[in-house]
Amino acid sequence: MSSNRQLFLRHLAQTTDSPLLLEVEKAEGIYLITPKGEKIIDLISGIAVSNLGHNHPAVVQAVKEQAEKHLHVMVYGELVQSPQVALAKALLNTLPETLNNVYFVSSGSEAVEGAVKIAKRYTGRPDVVACVDAYHGSTQGALSLSGNETLKQAYRPLIPGVKLVRFGNIDDLENITELTSAVIIEVVQGEAGVRLASDEYFKALRRRCTQKGTLLIFDEIQTGFGRTGTFWAFEQYDCIPDILLTAKGMGGGMPIGAFISKREIMYTLTNNPMLGHITTFGGHPVSAAASLATLNELRKGDLMEQVNEKSEMIFDLLNQLPLVREIRKKGLMIAVEFDSFDLLQKIIRKLLEAGVLSDWFLFCDKSMRIAPPLIITKREIEIACEKIGRILKQF
Repeated sequence: MSSNRQLFLRHLAQTTDSPLLLEVEKAEGIYLITPKGEKIIDLISGIAVSNLGHNHPAVVQAVKEQAEKHLHVMVYGELVQSPQVALAKALLNTLPETLNNVYFVSSGSEAVEGAVKIAKRYTGRPDVVACVDAYHGSTQGALSLSGNETLKQAYRPLIPGVKLVRFGNIDDLENITELTSAVIIEVVQGEAGVRLASDEYFKALRRRCTQKGTLLIFDEIQTGFGRTGTFWAFEQYDCIPDILLTAKGMGGGMPIGAFISKREIMYTLTNNPMLGHITTFGGHPVSAAASLATLNELRKGDLMEQVNEKSEMIFDLLNQLPLVREIRKKGLMIAVEFDSFDLLQKIIRKLLEAGVLSDWFLFCDKSMRIAPPLIITKREIEIACEKIGRILKQF
């Protein structure tokens, strides 16, 4: 009889020729648990998804309760479903009053697609400005906005009219013109290896977009829902977007995303043509219930207030280790840089053998990704960092 690993390799489409092949039987808190009962410390949260950890009781309870009522009943936007309504109200309560209308989707890539569509529809303009080394998703439209040729080169021709600027470079803002429908930008560049821009830059970006009548889209797909120490990363900058994107940590482990703007902009989806954006499973009632539970858990406790202290602790424990060249961080988005991709791959494999799951960044493949569940304790941080230190001393 074939093992699960053999069946996985035979029947599931592969995205690399060397998958990690960690078999997960169960997940709980910061741990992934194998069929043999081995506990693996998850330092990447499913790529910034499981902010409350795996199998959080409040999220699981919300899923169970909604599943007993109904699952999918109709494509998004036609029927009144209380999980969507309750989530929209709670979500908008975290935001400035100019962001007051939500379109729920199934993923971050779909949120990007919808946001760029309404930007073009609302402004009547053809071009979009994105950033060098930006990552906004893997669907064709979102991939067109990617700021790195590595993922794009095999799939051209892509969507035209995308102009790239350097993240954080104020001089490049001159590339925003009367033809620019939108600027799409990560508040913290994730796949570039946790890159930050100054408050001055974001102020200048906001001014330039306002002057040119260009919509400003903030991609908070990785940073939203507490990852950087505030519910939204943009709260830490003097800059409010016209459109906000979220997904990943939003669902507590369930698939969901959203693009959010003011009603005047979103209303363009209703006419010429009507049904300007369509999604079958967007805002799925079970995912919406899980998202509301996640939001409520984050808002009622002091978990977000602990993020920066935990981030500093990880920095202090890893910064003096051999082979570490640099550490960049924003909250619990952390990049630990080494000399090469080859070295990092060996470290990641050794770490997995030692019971720690880490990863690298798409456009910074010599940096280790550390983005643990926000619930990680100080003692668990010490254990994880001690394991990393022990592995690094082997090289």
